[in-house]
Amino acid sequence: MEKPNLEITNPAGIYDPRPHGYSHLASVPADSQLVFVAGQGGSRTDGILSNDFRTQIGIVFENIALALRSKNLTMANIAKLTTLVVDYDEAKHEILIEESNKIWPDQKFPVNTLIPVQRLALNGMLIEIDATAIG
Repeated sequence: MEKPNLEITNPAGIYDPRPHGYSHLASVPADSQLVFVAGQGGSRTDGILSNDFRTQIGIVFENIALALRSKNLTMANIAKLTTLVVDYDEAKHEILIEESNKIWPDQKFPVNTLIPVQRLALNGMLIEIDATAIG
């Protein structure tokens, strides 16, 4: 599917968020189809959660990509993410940035809100991300 008219920008006067793996603004045309992906955790269909944060991030992004593919969309169609991280620290932030750069090497990152949390729905979940994409 052709990438929609999704505009990702970082206005002058606000710090450059790209080194942190996100953007400030996503503009979506009014006639766009919105696709909401529920919060995805770091397990596949087997339900097994790795103890490794980077592994869980990779699986989270794979799950989001699979969900989007069902609507003929890609990660480039994502306008907004909400990221929940258990026991957030700078090391986890750096891993998240590195993995985000693999998906969006052009640094046209979606808008993202990162929220540190004490725990998530399942024991062993270290991260959960939901997405809003544009079709």
